[in-house]
Amino acid sequence: MATDSAAAPTVEDIRKESKKRGIEFYFAQFVDMYARPSAKLVPAQNLDDLVSDGAGFAGFAAGEIGQVPSDPDIAAIPDLASFTPVPWEPTVARFACDITVDGEDWPYDPRTILRRQLAKAREQGFEFKMGLELEYFLVELMGDGSIRLADALDTLEKPCYDLNGLSRHYEFLTTISRFVNDLGWGNYANDHEDANGQFEQNFTYADALTSCDRAIFFRYMVHQLAERKGRDEGRRILATFMPKPFTHLTGNGCHFHMSLWDGDTNLFLDENDPRGLGLSETAYHFIGGLTKHARAYSAVTAPTVNSYKRLKVGTTASGATWAPVWISYGYNNRTQMLRIPGPGRVEDRTIDGSCNPYLAAAVILAAGLDGIGAGLDPGEPNSENLYAIPYDELRSRGLETLPSNLLEATQELEEDDVLRAALGRGRDEDYADYFIRVKREEWNRYHEQVTPWEVGEYLTRF
Repeated sequence: MATDSAAAPTVEDIRKESKKRGIEFYFAQFVDMYARPSAKLVPAQNLDDLVSDGAGFAGFAAGEIGQVPSDPDIAAIPDLASFTPVPWEPTVARFACDITVDGEDWPYDPRTILRRQLAKAREQGFEFKMGLELEYFLVELMGDGSIRLADALDTLEKPCYDLNGLSRHYEFLTTISRFVNDLGWGNYANDHEDANGQFEQNFTYADALTSCDRAIFFRYMVHQLAERKGRDEGRRILATFMPKPFTHLTGNGCHFHMSLWDGDTNLFLDENDPRGLGLSETAYHFIGGLTKHARAYSAVTAPTVNSYKRLKVGTTASGATWAPVWISYGYNNRTQMLRIPGPGRVEDRTIDGSCNPYLAAAVILAAGLDGIGAGLDPGEPNSENLYAIPYDELRSRGLETLPSNLLEATQELEEDDVLRAALGRGRDEDYADYFIRVKREEWNRYHEQVTPWEVGEYLTRF
């Protein structure tokens, strides 16, 4: 349904659409810091109450949403524009919800954080549009808790775009494609990606809030259909968007393609760009903001310990990383952090599948707007293969890398006032401090583990 606030559907519109489709229930769905979707299943006859009062939850039980056990319940208030029929369950539809507590916006709600940042952009005359490229693996969960690729025949050394690999999963991929198109999202490509067992299914860009809502639903859809595929085959098949589930294979990205608009005008587009990239001065200043804040915003766009197994200098056990870590931009060049795949848009290739898209979009937009406001110059674009240039040489040129681990990334975020402001203030702390605390606890849990690699490396050495 329409997502433009000027044409937002009414309750009566939803009621009529639901009756036409045979909708009997609604998922009132929201996400926590980790983008984990939580929901209640609400009968359709309770639509009026759902819209006026929301669905109530014990927030502390629903993940990292900024609550403690003594807090009042949260209420998930549906955004009617996010009405999404669940294609494989034709009597159910989903609403993406905003969280309130005692009738007030809840500042720990990721969707609310993005909405507020989008409002700041609109005050400056900008609408933020973006498309997301979500990569995932199909894996089989074994009895001992380990995983292996779901397709035992997917063994090519270079499987990217493999026709046979696509064909073996034709029913699964085309089912998702049809569902995405039935929802009106515009699926335009379905790829076997660079790693064995890895896929990407693309849909067209939209305003940032809509794209993030769709990303949450898309991940949910892929998870559900993968599990159904497994049940049909008598196996435990899962989809994972985890950044790096296999040491020897390329990881999962969630590349953002971004532009700023004023009505129907793409403010990033300049066909007379003297640099030849088709970008406007506004776009270059936006890029300047991204490069300035990249080390800090990576804590949000690559927000897990595992993220930094994907983001590393040079080659990995899987060969090319396709995840550049040098803070650079330029041309249609996949070794750059910021790639210009065509006129009028910028792609950030370092964002991964574990990100909360609402939070990621909020900090990237804030970084870009800071670049515009300060008139930051990103320098000249880079056309080189950065994978082929030694580390010391690139450092001698003044290039920086993204943080090497989650702890380092949180330290950068801690010092970035622009991103602090974008993430907003909780009741007695900045959301950034809450985020950093949660992520450092995650880092500490990881750091305390003795891994099989350590045992193998050190057990008999000393």
